[in-house]
Amino acid sequence: MGTYQSPFSTRYGSTAMRGIWSEDQRRRLWRRVWLALAEAQAEAGLVTPAQVQDLQAHADTLNTERALAIETEIGHDLMAELRAFAEQCPIGGGILHWGATTADITDNADVLRQWGALDILLAGLGELLSAFVTQIERHAGLACMGYTHLQPAEPTTLGYRLAAYAQDLLGQFQDLSRLRREIKGKGLKGAVGTGASFQDLLEGTGWTAARLEAATLSRLGLQCFSISTQTYPRIQDYTLLSALAALAASLHKFAFDLRLLQGLGEVSEPFGREQVGSSAMPFKRNPVNAEKVCSLARLVAALPAAAWGNAADAALERSLDDSANRRSLFPEAFLALDEMVTTTLRIVRGLQVDPQKCASNLASHGPYAATERVLMALVRAGADRQAMHNSLREHSLRARDARAPESLADSLCGDTQILKWLQPGRIRELMNVEGYTGWARERALEMAAKVREAAEEVTG
Repeated sequence: MGTYQSPFSTRYGSTAMRGIWSEDQRRRLWRRVWLALAEAQAEAGLVTPAQVQDLQAHADTLNTERALAIETEIGHDLMAELRAFAEQCPIGGGILHWGATTADITDNADVLRQWGALDILLAGLGELLSAFVTQIERHAGLACMGYTHLQPAEPTTLGYRLAAYAQDLLGQFQDLSRLRREIKGKGLKGAVGTGASFQDLLEGTGWTAARLEAATLSRLGLQCFSISTQTYPRIQDYTLLSALAALAASLHKFAFDLRLLQGLGEVSEPFGREQVGSSAMPFKRNPVNAEKVCSLARLVAALPAAAWGNAADAALERSLDDSANRRSLFPEAFLALDEMVTTTLRIVRGLQVDPQKCASNLASHGPYAATERVLMALVRAGADRQAMHNSLREHSLRARDARAPESLADSLCGDTQILKWLQPGRIRELMNVEGYTGWARERALEMAAKVREAAEEVTG
C-alpha cells in the first residue's frame, strides 16, 4: 500500500473483469497471436513442426519478471515480452514475430480482450434486464405521480416508469451484442498496412500474404479490416467507447431518478441492517449505491473524447500519441461499467417500494392533474376549450395557494360556468385520478415480454 493503486485495482469491477485487463492476460494474448502466426507459417512451409511445438509448450508459461527487466533496458514492452518468450523457446524462439510489426500483435490482442470484456458485460446486462422484467411485472399497475420539470405532472405507474429504463437498456444490450459480432482486428499487414513483409517471406511458397493472414486469424477466431495502416482504424475504438458511454447514460438515468424518488419516499435502494448511512447522522439512509453509479457514469462519459482524438489525429499511417491513453481507456470503461451493472442489479433486485407513499403523493398532487380530464370532458360537452382551460387554471392556483388540493373538486362543483356543461357527480368522478394512467399498465407488460424475449434470443 506504499504506492498509488487505481480504485479499479481492488474497489470497482469484478475479479473476472480485472482478469481480462490484467498484465498477465495481455501478455498471454500477445503470445497467443505470435503462436497463431507461427502455426500459419508452418502450414505454409516456412516454420518446422518442432519450432511450433516448442512455442506451444511455453506459450502459457509467462516470464513477466524477466520481460520487465528487459523492458527497463530497451524501453519497448512488446519487444521485451518477445525476447522473454524467445528465451524460453530454444528451438522455436528464433522465428517469433517473423514478418510482423508491433501492432500486428497488439491490435489483434486488444480486440480479443474487448471480446472477453463484452462477454462479461453482456452477461451482467442480461441479468439486469431480467431483474427489471420481474419488477415491471410486479408494479405494472401501481399508480404513482409522474413528474415533468421536476414538478408534479400526471399519474403514471411504477411499472411503466421501470419499463422506460428497461427499454433503453435493451437497446444498449442489442447494440453491444452487435458490436461484439462486428468489431475487427488489424490482421497481419505489417508496418504500414501493405503486407509487403509477408509477401516477401512467402515468395516461392505458393502462399499469398492474404492467405497467411486468414490462416492466422482463423486460429484466433477474428475477422479483420480489409484496409489498415500500421493499426486498425481507431474510429472503431470511438464507436465502441461511445456505445459503452450510451450504456452508462442509461444506467445513470435510472440511478439519478431513483435518488429523486428516494427523496420523495416512494422508492429506495436496499439498505443493509448493519449498513451505516452517515458518520454524523445515525438516522440517514443515503442512496449511496445509486450515487456511485452516477459518479462512475460521468467517468465513462468522458472517455470517448480521448478516443475521438486518437481517431482524428492519427497522422498518416500512424503516430504513437494514442498509445498511452489506450492503456487505460478500455480497462477503465469496462471496469466502471462492470461495477455499475452489478450495483444496479443489486438495486433493482432489492428495490424497496412504498405503495402508501405513492398513494399519499398521488392524493396531494393528483387533483391538479385531474383537471385535464375535466377539461377534455367539458370540451366534449361543447364548452370552449380556451375559456375552460383558463377557468380550471384559476381554480387550481387558488387550491394550490391554499395548500388544499382536496378542496379543488368542491371549487369546481361550485362554478356555474362549469356546471353549464357537467353535473357535480360527473366532475367528482373525473377528479378521481388514480385510474388516469392510460395504457401504462398494458405497455409496461408488453415491454417486459419484449425484454424477456430479446434477452432469451441472445443468451439462447
